Amino acid sequence: MSLELIADAGPLLAAANRKDSFHQRAQAELRQARREQRPVIVSYSTVLETHSLLLRRLGPESAESWLADVLATGTMVNPTADDYTIAAMRLASFPDQPITLFDMVVALLAERLRAQVWTYDHHFDLMRADVWRP
Repeated sequence: MSLELIADAGPLLAAANRKDSFHQRAQAELRQARREQRPVIVSYSTVLETHSLLLRRLGPESAESWLADVLATGTMVNPTADDYTIAAMRLASFPDQPITLFDMVVALLAERLRAQVWTYDHHFDLMRADVWRP
């Protein structure tokens, strides 16, 4: 098992939004990851998704503050063109599920990097990702 975690947008949103029902959980998990010295990796596609959602939900100031923090402290990974192509092809295996390309890319990156996914989304179980459950 790798110590690295790759973050899905859900926990990132929850950690940033005090009104989110998962806020306390996300904050506790971030503290646990730090204690256990588990680096949290964020894909650039997840940065785009999370920033967009924060912008709509909390406004420009919160979104920009979050972005500055992530860029300053986060370990970033950029999906390759092949990652997007493979993820798009894998989506075809789940025609009855509302799995996003964002999520499939995260699952693929986790597989490639041998990292666990930090998520609250059950679709990662369907994609057979190694989900972190502290």
